[in-house]
Amino acid sequence: METMIILLVGVLVSTATYLLLSKNMIRIVLGTAILSHAIHLLLMTMGGLKQGSVPILGDQADTYTDALPQALILTAIVISFAVTAFFLVLVYRTYQTTGADNLYDLKGPHDE
Repeated sequence: METMIILLVGVLVSTATYLLLSKNMIRIVLGTAILSHAIHLLLMTMGGLKQGSVPILGDQADTYTDALPQALILTAIVISFAVTAFFLVLVYRTYQTTGADNLYDLKGPHDE
């Protein structure tokens, strides 16, 4: 199971890299969102996919599942959602102001 998730992370990272190298700003924002999801999956897999009981004192279970990786990933998901929303608003405002969503069109004539 962990090998399959690591392969999925590799596919997501390669897709995100392809989107990040694009000229279109929306593709770049989608690339950052996909890359953040790939990192979340990687962190969850590295934390271990264990089966066990909840970590409550007094329970007589043999194995316990650590809840810390899931809590950290949940926090990272909320932060990445906020950053993606900010990027989308920034791209939308840039498109409203300049009328272009291509990065090469946004360069000024002094850069050429």
